[in-house]
Amino acid sequence: MKLIDLITAQSARLKQAGVSFGHGTTNAFDEAAWLVLFSLGLPLDALEERAQRELPADDQAKAEALVTKRIETRQPAAYLTKEAWLQNVPFYVDERTIVPRSFIAELLADAEGDGTLDAWLTDHTTHVLDLCTGNGSLAVIAAMAFPEVQVDAADLSQDALDVARINVDKHKLGTRIRLMQSDLLNAVRGPYDLILCNPPYVNRASMAALPAEYRAEPALALAGGDDGMDLVRRILRDAPAHLNADGVLVLEIGNERWNFERAFPRAEVAWLPTSAGDDEVLLMTREALVKLARTTET
Repeated sequence: MKLIDLITAQSARLKQAGVSFGHGTTNAFDEAAWLVLFSLGLPLDALEERAQRELPADDQAKAEALVTKRIETRQPAAYLTKEAWLQNVPFYVDERTIVPRSFIAELLADAEGDGTLDAWLTDHTTHVLDLCTGNGSLAVIAAMAFPEVQVDAADLSQDALDVARINVDKHKLGTRIRLMQSDLLNAVRGPYDLILCNPPYVNRASMAALPAEYRAEPALALAGGDDGMDLVRRILRDAPAHLNADGVLVLEIGNERWNFERAFPRAEVAWLPTSAGDDEVLLMTREALVKLARTTET
């Protein structure tokens, strides 16, 4: 059997099994290609060159076994391969953290583009916090995007920080990224010029309806309470004390814009465009956060 035929066959199996995607791929063919190429020890960009290559029976069996495991366990492919990519940057990942997929990474990678972070930053931006860092992917990408900055990466979960350490070391950024355990902003140092945060924001009803692949991830990194805003409320309340005068908070809230605007109707925000649209990631200046705190008190 040729490589391309094997991938096509495994794609059909994934479709028939009704697995869910969203952890690095969005469709059955791409997921099958990832799993098959990984099982054969081939890089992801090898398909075009080797598509017509005939495979021995042993290779076919290895690929089929990995796809079978994907179907039977409903684990994200990233957990089976221990690898994930964000903006083409490779990361180690396992069951201790969610699979990295933050749209904030797009904004960091496109620092010179219209409507992205560059317009909100200054020449004095030198200290960045990646809050709820998970496997450390945003901290790593921020350090790559802004070579002059120092990055703190904080998470409540020590397990997550252990995975983040693997990725910081993998990309040789140990002198520029400092990992710290903190319950949101409680133990961070600051003040910061930029706080990045992809917090747990999934509302209770959505959590109950998540496909098995998402339930395989740590609930601590997903669940945001009844309206998804439990942790967001704390972040917005505490962020001003940890930002410099010109500092900004960049916050990802996924599909929860309606809940966000209901919880914070007076918040002055800028919605940042991403490949998912204009309502996944927002930005608030320190001034806007202070004003929100005052209106909340009254």
